[in-house]
Amino acid sequence: MYKEKTILALIPARGGSKGLPRKNIRPLLGKPLIAWTIEQAKAGKYIDRVVVSTDDEEIAEVAKKYGAEVPFMRPKELARDDSPTIDAVLHALEFFSEKGEKFDLLALLEPTSPLRKRGDIDRGIEILLNSKRKATAVVSVGKVTLEHPTIMKKIDSEGFLIPFIEAKGIYQRQQLEDVYFPYGVLYLSFTEAVRKYRTFYQPKTLPLFIERWQNYEIDDYYDLLCTEAILKEKISEVL
Repeated sequence: MYKEKTILALIPARGGSKGLPRKNIRPLLGKPLIAWTIEQAKAGKYIDRVVVSTDDEEIAEVAKKYGAEVPFMRPKELARDDSPTIDAVLHALEFFSEKGEKFDLLALLEPTSPLRKRGDIDRGIEILLNSKRKATAVVSVGKVTLEHPTIMKKIDSEGFLIPFIEAKGIYQRQQLEDVYFPYGVLYLSFTEAVRKYRTFYQPKTLPLFIERWQNYEIDDYYDLLCTEAILKEKISEVL
């Protein structure tokens, strides 16, 4: 049933990045960061097309070198610091629609989350297409451990620490309710649903659980250092 569905893998990679300049093409264990995600997408059993959405010519050239398509350049107004990623997603879908090309599913793969286990993308697609509950989307999530919202604090108007979430009693970490953070390993949706809701967090979105060591996204230099160290240790599970 899977190959009856056409699936587009879209990798968003704008040129501007203040936290870690040029991060999408920074070297990570010998190849550009974006190359890891391109190769992981191309290794997926069900992905039909791997496309990079970028506003940057250098990123476009690197992407094509590693086997991705760059059939369009993202407009600058969709590549600002405050530009929602969903706008780039809808722009890509509209580009293909105008060419008469339609896809049943769209997999959004963030290049800043290269710690994908072999088969994660396929597993997410299988979860969605095997769903008996009419799910329309799947989002990868990692369990929050140290930074649980019940433990977090904020600063009040007088400069004092107060709870971020008001909770009764004192909790041990082991007693806290499980909560999850969405990481960019995979955002997956039926294309019609993502058009309708303009988000991957839809009324019927299922989780793709990832392991603790995958809970990293590269937004600054320290993220890059951590990810590189983990990747060295887990390279056999990633490639």
